[in-house]
Amino acid sequence: MSFTVPTPAGCMEIQELASKRVDIQKKRFYLDVKQSSRGRFLKIAEVWIGRGRQDNIRKSKLTLSLSVAAELKDCLGDFIEHYAHLGLKGSQSHRNDHTNGKEQDSRRRQHHHPPSPPVSVGSEEHLHSVLKTEYIERDNRKYYLDLKENQRGRFLRIRQTLIRGPGMIGYFGHSLGQEQTIVLPAQGMIEFRDALVQLIEEYGEGDIEERRSGGDEPPELPEGTSFRVDNKRFYFDVGSNRYGIFLKVSEVRPPYRNTITVPYKAWTRFGENFIKYEEEMRRIYNGHKEKRMDVRGDSGEEQESLD
Repeated sequence: MSFTVPTPAGCMEIQELASKRVDIQKKRFYLDVKQSSRGRFLKIAEVWIGRGRQDNIRKSKLTLSLSVAAELKDCLGDFIEHYAHLGLKGSQSHRNDHTNGKEQDSRRRQHHHPPSPPVSVGSEEHLHSVLKTEYIERDNRKYYLDLKENQRGRFLRIRQTLIRGPGMIGYFGHSLGQEQTIVLPAQGMIEFRDALVQLIEEYGEGDIEERRSGGDEPPELPEGTSFRVDNKRFYFDVGSNRYGIFLKVSEVRPPYRNTITVPYKAWTRFGENFIKYEEEMRRIYNGHKEKRMDVRGDSGEEQESLD
């Protein structure tokens, strides 16, 4: 499917390549890969429908090149990990420590990263607590990612700001100077990231921006492997695309399949964390086993003394 977008310089033909839909709470997110004469790009549409019949359908969007989408995917991984750690600290007994640590982290982040620019006047921005923030700067654009919390829960706001300039035409066929924002419930970040990964892996080859250094052919890759644990099977497949080499790890339990993709540059850290937790759990398990044996030994000695 293709259509044309009028511009001052003529008409730019836009071709739709693929689409995915992600439902998170009361929102729907449509991820559409499109292609123009300038290259492939991703359009993300957020649709929210109110509870009552009279509520209007609200819609917002975010448009970015596939090279930026790949960076967004990597950032989402960091936000997902941070959100998981926040969940572990969510008990009432740790709330004060978590609040103090969050304020310190926020001050450190503001020192290294510029804060997201303020939103429109009259918003409820002052009611939001910022848990983590990052930004991506590319192609004269900035993309601000802010993990926030209010009385309704935690959410990730992704906001794009563009250079303002009369008569300038953007990469995606619209005038520069626009701002685009989507708001993603934190519970759906993993599902959203997975949909993004699938689109990048399949259609990232067509992006006009070369992300891998040089034009050499990738080296010979290791063969895939798999193993079974109880009623699940885990698959490990090494692949490559324009963005580099990656490891795809799939957990299959019919009819469900969950997949994560680990870029080559993160393999060492990924493996170190696996080894770290395996060793830690081994110590915990052995310590627990020794305690049980000591208890049994003490019980046996007491029984002998009674006899």
